Amino acid sequence: MAVPLYQTANFVFDGPQQVAEAMTTPGQFVYSGYSNPTNRALEEAMAELEGGVNALVTASGTGAINAVLHATLRHGDHVIAQKALYGGTVAVFNDLIERCNVAVTYIEGVDSAEVTAAIRPTTKLLYLETIANPIGHVPDLPALAAEARRHGVVTVVDNTFATPLLCRPIEHGADVVVHSATKYLGGHHDVVGGVAVFANDDLHLRAWQHAVKLGVIADPFAAWLIIRGLKTLPLRLSRQCSTAGLLAERMAAHPAVSAVHFPGLPSHPSHDRATKLLSGYGATFAMEIPFAQRFMGDLALILNAPSLGGTETIVMHPATTSHRHLDAEALQQAGVSQDMVRIAVGVEHPEDLWDDIDQALDRS
Repeated sequence: MAVPLYQTANFVFDGPQQVAEAMTTPGQFVYSGYSNPTNRALEEAMAELEGGVNALVTASGTGAINAVLHATLRHGDHVIAQKALYGGTVAVFNDLIERCNVAVTYIEGVDSAEVTAAIRPTTKLLYLETIANPIGHVPDLPALAAEARRHGVVTVVDNTFATPLLCRPIEHGADVVVHSATKYLGGHHDVVGGVAVFANDDLHLRAWQHAVKLGVIADPFAAWLIIRGLKTLPLRLSRQCSTAGLLAERMAAHPAVSAVHFPGLPSHPSHDRATKLLSGYGATFAMEIPFAQRFMGDLALILNAPSLGGTETIVMHPATTSHRHLDAEALQQAGVSQDMVRIAVGVEHPEDLWDDIDQALDRS
């Protein structure tokens, strides 16, 4: 009934020749730093869910991103990326800029003409987020990916906020989909992991080779926990998305809230694109209030903690946490203000969550 946990570091063979052959054959179980049967079960599940040909399970979402970037970029290459991104991803790009002379051009992500204008002979990668962290920007994924493919550029999409239940980017032209499995896939605040899903085997093999060199292959127990989380993903995400929509609508009408960033609201700039591309609007949103940190401290049921996507509702101040790597100019480019609060909705009763938010807004 349950996928077995192969909690082993290495595997035994009949003799030295078999070990040597297995060490040089992709897909063989030799050493869990390379692969493991539990990891393989998760990889097969994620490849099927995302409509890819193969997948790679890593020790974190950032591990998945780095494995993919190492597999696609070389010194002097050029990347096109949307402006609204997770701060940790921007930090990875900044490191590549400094160490590898990789150039990055940031675009809004709403028009394929932006890709056309940004393309260089050295452009190798287009990087997008299905639902951007934290402002909920939704790019025109099909148009952008099509233009990238026309120029031979690989499209990588972070699908963490949407999960394969709300969007399958490979069906819209993406070459690689990455996830922080720590979030909705695991879903219980008890595991850290990442996944990359590939539309072709060649890129998967290159990413796996770099993941081994980087030492970011997932531990089998982490993979086992993520597999367990997948079983309840549809139930959790349905409740979380429904509650997020209700809370966002009420906050948008509250006089103390100056703005709500949620693609499910008709007033959001990405609402039309989100409605066409996604089967739901996600369960994480941001709002702006002039007393942001005081409001966060007055919450009782909602927890002040990092990350998102689990069973408990979490509040964060992006400018000083998830996007702390960014300077003032970069924060403005990403749409993150000092007044912004991000709420990642869990599975609690929606009225309990609203009561907590309402009392904190009144006290603040």
